[in-house]
Amino acid sequence: MRYKNMYFAILGYALALILAGLIFDDPANIIPGLWKIINIQDVLITDYVAIAGPGAAFVNSALVTLISAAILFLSRCPLNGFTITEMGLMSGFALFGKNITNIWPIFLGTWIYARIQKEPFSKYTSVALLATALSPLVSYMAYGSLYSHPLGGLLTGVLIGMVLPPLSAYTYKVQNGMNLYNMGFACGLLAMMLVPILTAVGDAPSSVLYWAEGYNLRFGAAMALMCLAFIVCGLFFSDRPVWASWAGYRRILTSTGRAPSDFLRMVGTGPVLVNMGVNGLLATGYILLVGGDLNGPTLGGILTIIGFSAYGKHAKNILPIMCGVLLGGIFMHYTVEAPALQLAALFGTTLAPFAGVFGWPAGILAGFLHSAVVLQAGYVLAGVNLYNNGFSGGLIAIVLFPLITAIFRHRKPELTPRSLFDVFEEDKPAPMERDLPPEERTPEGKPFPVIQEKREEHKSDQE
Repeated sequence: MRYKNMYFAILGYALALILAGLIFDDPANIIPGLWKIINIQDVLITDYVAIAGPGAAFVNSALVTLISAAILFLSRCPLNGFTITEMGLMSGFALFGKNITNIWPIFLGTWIYARIQKEPFSKYTSVALLATALSPLVSYMAYGSLYSHPLGGLLTGVLIGMVLPPLSAYTYKVQNGMNLYNMGFACGLLAMMLVPILTAVGDAPSSVLYWAEGYNLRFGAAMALMCLAFIVCGLFFSDRPVWASWAGYRRILTSTGRAPSDFLRMVGTGPVLVNMGVNGLLATGYILLVGGDLNGPTLGGILTIIGFSAYGKHAKNILPIMCGVLLGGIFMHYTVEAPALQLAALFGTTLAPFAGVFGWPAGILAGFLHSAVVLQAGYVLAGVNLYNNGFSGGLIAIVLFPLITAIFRHRKPELTPRSLFDVFEEDKPAPMERDLPPEERTPEGKPFPVIQEKREEHKSDQE
C-alpha cells in the first residue's frame, strides 16, 4: 500500500485540531459543547464555533477525521490524492454540519448497498464519506422534524447512503470533470426530491444562520502557521531535494485540474504539500482581505481547498474563480463580506477546471455566475445539503461547458472514459497531462483506448 505514512500524518493532523480546541477554549466547555453539537439540527448555516465554542468545534472535527481515517483503513482503501481530499472535506465540514453521530446512518446505508451489490465496501467508502453532505437531514429527522425520532434519522441516513452510490456515478459523467464537487451535485438532486416531500406533508426544514465573529486574529494565525508548516515540510522533509519539490509544484501549476487530477500520484508528496500550503494562505488571505470572518464555515471552506490541493486545485485555477465571485459581489450584490458570498468564493473553487482548461477569463466568468446561482439554488434545498456550492457548480458546469466548447472547439477536451469508482481505487503513480500529446491524452494522462488500439494495429501491420 503506497503512501503508508499518510495515516500517521492524519493522526498528527487530528491531534493538532484537538490541541487547537484546548488552546482556543476552556477545556471544561468541550464536553457540553459536543452535546450541543450532537443535538442540534445542522441545516445551513450552523456554525459550531458559534453554538458550542471553538473547543468543541475543533474536537468534533478531530473525531470525525479520525473516524473517517479508521473507516478507510479498515476497508483497506487505496491511498491516493483523493484520500487527502476526503480528510479536508470531513474535517472542514465537521466545523459546521457533520458530527460524530449524524454521519453513521449514511455509512450504514452505503455498506448495505455494497452488500446488496455483492461488492467490497472499499469500492464505495469514498462515496460513503462524501455522502455525509446530507447529514443535516439525518439530524433534522432525528431532532428537528415535526415527527422527529432517532429511528427516523437512522432510516433517512440509510436511504441516503443506499441511493447516492449509483446516483453519483451518473452525475460524475454528465459534468465532464468540470465540477470537482460531484457529490455536492448528486446530493443536491436527491435533496430536491426529499425536501419537497417533507414540504408537502407540512414538515419543511428551514435555513438558519449561526455565524461566529471575532476570531480572525487567532484563527488567522493558526491557519498561517499550519500552511507554512505544509510548505516547509514539502520543501525540506519530503525525501527529495528542494529543487525537485519546487519543480514538482511548478508542474502542478501546468495542470488543468479537470477531474480526475490526482496530484499526489502525478508528482508525489512534497509538491502536494507545497500546493496545500500556498492554497491555504491564498484562501485565508481572501477572507481577511474582503473583511470576512474566520469561523467554522469559512475554516471549513479553507480546509476543503487545502484538501483539494491534492486533487485538482492550485493557485492558477482557483484565483480566477475567487475574482469572479468578488466581481459578482461588487456588481450584483453590492457586498462581498456577506456570509453566503464568503462561502461562495471559497467553495466556488469547485469550478477551478474552467480556469485550467479554458483560461482565466472563463474562470472569472464561472465564478461570476456562481456568485448569483449559488444564492438561489440553495432555496429549494432548505439548507440540508452541506455541499450547496457543489450543486450550484454542477448546474453551471452542465450549462457553461457545452457553450464554451461550442465557441472554442479547438480547445474542447475529451470526455473522461472512466467511472467514478475507478478514480477512488488507484494508488499507482500517474503521468502529468502534458507528458502525452494533446490528441492522445485523457484528463488523467493515459492514451485513449481507440488510439491505443490503432497503435497496436499499426505495430502488427509493420510486423
